Amino acid sequence: MSRPADVPAEARVRRVMDQYMTECQTNGTRPSVFALATKLGLSNTTFRRHFPDLAKEISTVRSNPEPATAAEKHPSPYEILAARNTKLRRANRSLTENLRFAAAQIQRLAVDNARLCEALEASSKVTRIDRTGRPGH
Repeated sequence: MSRPADVPAEARVRRVMDQYMTECQTNGTRPSVFALATKLGLSNTTFRRHFPDLAKEISTVRSNPEPATAAEKHPSPYEILAARNTKLRRANRSLTENLRFAAAQIQRLAVDNARLCEALEASSKVTRIDRTGRPGH
């Protein structure tokens, strides 16, 4: 024979249950009798034996989720695909703009480099020898 469990008062159980139900609504999870019994330090069977009305209330809430919140929490596969597609289009647009900007910067730097090289050669009085224009080649 097992020893009798320390069963809490119904007012305390109701308070803990209200807090637990609020947590479940906030988190979007379904409540369970087992989880509430665990919070109170009781076994599932002991809880159901001493608080059958509360167990039934939790079971009813668990088996009949609110249809509006259930639809919001679980989007359809099409909605998931559409959201991913939109996200990918946005990322693609951003990357394309960044690529255009980078190409323009590289072109500008190439032009600046050529001008600076010409200015350096002019200030140093460097004479270029054109290899392609020599006779015989």
